[in-house]
Amino acid sequence: MSTDAQPRTLPGERIASYDLLGRRDTDYYAVFADIPDADRAAWDRAKTFVDQVGTRMQAEWDAATYPIELLRRMGELELFTDGIEHPDLPASSPLAAGLVNMEVSRGDGSLATALAVQGGLALRTLAMFGSPEQQERWLQPLANGTVLGAFALTEPDHGSDSVSLETTATRTDDGWSLSGTKKWIGNGASGGITFVWARVDAEGDDDHDKVRCFLVEQDTPGYTGTVITGKVSLRGIHQAHIALDDVRLPADAVLPGTHTFKDASAVLYATRSGVAWSALGHATACYEAARTYATERMQFGKPLAKFQMVQERLAQMLDELTAMQLFCRRLADLETSGGLRPTQASLAKYHNTRAARRVAAIARDLLGGNGILLENGVMQHMADIEAIHTYEGTESVQALLLGRDITGMSAFA
Repeated sequence: MSTDAQPRTLPGERIASYDLLGRRDTDYYAVFADIPDADRAAWDRAKTFVDQVGTRMQAEWDAATYPIELLRRMGELELFTDGIEHPDLPASSPLAAGLVNMEVSRGDGSLATALAVQGGLALRTLAMFGSPEQQERWLQPLANGTVLGAFALTEPDHGSDSVSLETTATRTDDGWSLSGTKKWIGNGASGGITFVWARVDAEGDDDHDKVRCFLVEQDTPGYTGTVITGKVSLRGIHQAHIALDDVRLPADAVLPGTHTFKDASAVLYATRSGVAWSALGHATACYEAARTYATERMQFGKPLAKFQMVQERLAQMLDELTAMQLFCRRLADLETSGGLRPTQASLAKYHNTRAARRVAAIARDLLGGNGILLENGVMQHMADIEAIHTYEGTESVQALLLGRDITGMSAFA
């Protein structure tokens, strides 16, 4: 038996190879033609990063390994600032943050999720609510990626119902004790720091039943982060199940700006826009792969792109993609003006993750059997879209938030 690793061909058979991972910058309505130079510079840095990574993340995704050294490179390129306004962070507009999120997502969904966790959640929480001392120690390490940050709100029994969190914080003689469990926490077992949201459980305490956030170093006794295995989405980032067993913290571990669940919601509202941009990046990758494949793949003596059904499918995908771009650009403009309402971010997230699902499905079908090959990218994006469709608020929750805004009546109670 031959040990030759090269594929063998039958007489007359031709092995075709398709480069479906290149960038064409689809922008049919010139939605991003007039962006300011500073925002374009941030986008270009993200493109540089994606080009440097190349196809590496396909192997990492396949092996379910998390190359955290790439986060340090993202930090060097100042990709984590996510539009956060802080005097000690490089200036980054909402549009720049969105373009960076879109571009990294077009390259790889796991790294885009790492971007969202490190910058959008952890760094933003510290910048918004941390004490001067906490910020002095941790702000720059989080921004440059030398320390990984996690945002621990979701619990095994409370995902969409996160307001009902059961993790408790109890005062001790010299500080606090945390007990409870968290789930789906990106970077939660990566050796950095975790921002843990907990309900104060102490009768007679002025903060009783308030929700506060605590900065926890992951090597603190009682903190156990276990990487969740068996995922078929976002396989290139480690997400953790966290057990907090009487985790003793000093009094100054609490973030002084946090007092209610609304503070956690303020962080989530800001990152919800990022999910809409991420969906756009995934959909762009799927559309461009399908378009390239259609022009290069020969069937029945001509390119697939000459078939009417294929052209109609490409038009359907472009229709979805252009609408997603318009949603994102308007979202960034509203946020820049200070006029963005949380439910407007919800609508963008609701629309774009649903649209990305449709684009990915069409692309996967158009590639035929080659659509399931990891090397062609579409199937990986398709699987990763399933995760972003759920996190930062499921489709149903976004719909109910919009319904309450539309009707003035809540379906939550």
